[in-house]
Amino acid sequence: MNEHLMRAALAAAERGWHVFPLRPGTKRPALHGEAGCTRSGVCAGGHRKWEQRATTDPDRIRATWSTGPFNVGIATGPSGLLVVDLDTPEHKGSSDAPDGAATFGALCERVGHAVPDTYRVRTASGGTHLYFTTPPGARMSNTQGTVADSVDTRGWGGYVVAAGSTTPTGAYEPLCGPEAACLPSWLQSILQPAPKRSQAPSVAVVGQSHRYADVALATEAQNVAAAQVGQREAALFRAARALGRFVAWGDLPRHAVEQALQGGGEGAGLSASECRSTIRSALDWSIAHNQRRRDAA
Repeated sequence: MNEHLMRAALAAAERGWHVFPLRPGTKRPALHGEAGCTRSGVCAGGHRKWEQRATTDPDRIRATWSTGPFNVGIATGPSGLLVVDLDTPEHKGSSDAPDGAATFGALCERVGHAVPDTYRVRTASGGTHLYFTTPPGARMSNTQGTVADSVDTRGWGGYVVAAGSTTPTGAYEPLCGPEAACLPSWLQSILQPAPKRSQAPSVAVVGQSHRYADVALATEAQNVAAAQVGQREAALFRAARALGRFVAWGDLPRHAVEQALQGGGEGAGLSASECRSTIRSALDWSIAHNQRRRDAA
């Protein structure tokens, strides 16, 4: 088992993916925590966490995996990866939970793209990890439910269990060749936080909230209308999600948002039916999501 897992770690490192050991048979890091750090060795200059200690050095990998049957963790950020995690209802602990593969497939259909063809791994729970390389200079962080229900992502600050690892619930198995595709621009536009407007207040205070919402509505509709071919569906989807919070908070009527984005989408060259479907699904999610956040607060 040590030899098998060592080969899995070396294979990942050969692709430029930074690996670190996980406890045998688990998904938890095998490296010491900050509380137990002796501030010696690699931590002589201060405690180094698993993301900092992940490596592609074959000598370090052999030295580590020769001491035990460690599962293999891939630090996605240092590896230049964004991994999309498609969960199963069983993994969410409820048969009523949505299936991540189904919701991601529906999202791809709404934005007019096929499910990306890339390196993928079947997880021990029956889910799927889709591996993408991130564009130069992009620093993608972890998300949960941002893309769609039961669809999470792992970037900086996150890791995934590599193919070849095994847990009591099953093995992590590669489903195709080793090539990870570039992150699609439409998916990046959904995940990448919108730049902050320097003139906008961080919190819309009473008396200003409606004006801020009106400005946001006009700006988002303009952005959609100006979107280039290949970016139009994602721009419309992102705009509807951004504006949904104002509908949830009572700052904008839903019909006004739908009308403005419909006009922007059709002006960019999308069909009326494409616009309606994308706007409706994105607004439904955003309104429900922001209503829950406000209720929780």
